[in-house]
Amino acid sequence: MSSRSTTRTSRVPRSRATKDAGVHLFLAVGGVIMVFPFVWQLVMSLSTNSQVTSIPPTFWPGELQWANFGRVFESIPFLDQFWVSVSITVLRTAGQLLLCSLAGYAFARMRFPFRRVIFGLTLSILMVPPEVFMIPQYQIIQNLGLLNTTTGVVLPGIFSAFGAFFMTQFFRGIPVELEEAARLDGCNPWQIFIKVMLPLVKPGLSALAVLTVVWSWNDLLWPLVVTTDTTKMPLTVGLASLQGQYTTDYAVLMAASTMAVAPILILFIIMQRRVIDGIASSGLKG
Repeated sequence: MSSRSTTRTSRVPRSRATKDAGVHLFLAVGGVIMVFPFVWQLVMSLSTNSQVTSIPPTFWPGELQWANFGRVFESIPFLDQFWVSVSITVLRTAGQLLLCSLAGYAFARMRFPFRRVIFGLTLSILMVPPEVFMIPQYQIIQNLGLLNTTTGVVLPGIFSAFGAFFMTQFFRGIPVELEEAARLDGCNPWQIFIKVMLPLVKPGLSALAVLTVVWSWNDLLWPLVVTTDTTKMPLTVGLASLQGQYTTDYAVLMAASTMAVAPILILFIIMQRRVIDGIASSGLKG
């Protein structure tokens, strides 16, 4: 009996070790697949245009072409477009955090006529492709005289149905007793929202902020329609302008893309734990 039990207990750690090794191998392969495009982009940014377009591809350039990064500033007004992208991202993120948190709190906690109907209509926006709104949005921005301005790019993205739903899920997960206790202490609705509710949904605000930053930084179609002045364009539109009709300097394009993606990549690496925790928490709420 003792020899059989010893054999069984020895098999259990081995099976667990084998399972863990398989999981780690799968995760390692997935990580390599995810990181490879960024590494390949960096390698291509340090290559010549002939090496980028060569067949079979050149996996490592013989001499690193650091001059490609300097040529980016000669091809487009990179710094102007960079600060335009920063302005658009900051304003959109601030607007989303303010308006979506207010909407989420109202839908989750307040009782007013047609609350469910309005919430359903807000969610129905998620089923409509953004391209459907583009023509009326453009006409509104044109009538307001906001073409080729940062405000014209920011306004349509200052609120989102996803952000409102996202924050609603967080506010619904907060115990009602906390709100009732604050009301008994004499707090008005604004004080309850600012002093009690907002500190409790910081993971959701952090996750929404990072998601909005990534979306705003990568937004291309709407800024491409609204802006025509190269100094008023964000980086996404500036990068698109580097693609010529007949020829494209892919090495310079890859160098510009590397510089454009670096800030957002660093931000995501720093904030990834908050993003994952925030999205996981919102998915658990009723």
